[in-house]
Amino acid sequence: MNKEYEPDWDQPVSRNEEPAVVSKPQMVNGVKQIVTIRLDVDMLEWFKAAGPGYQTRINQVLREHMDAQRAAAAAEEK
Repeated sequence: MNKEYEPDWDQPVSRNEEPAVVSKPQMVNGVKQIVTIRLDVDMLEWFKAAGPGYQTRINQVLREHMDAQRAAAAAEEK
């Protein structure tokens, strides 16, 4: 876990009755799958240093790479 981040799991949850407007990346199929992946320690620490949400950031980077590869492949086919 990130050394600077202290989880607050034991704190009571405060709920806001008004719906929050949150801009999230659009998931293609709406489903995520739990996986185990081995990453270089320095890379993982770099993502974690930015705070909570590092798994989402890793997913975003991988998606951007996938999209770029697909676009390059589609451009080659033309």
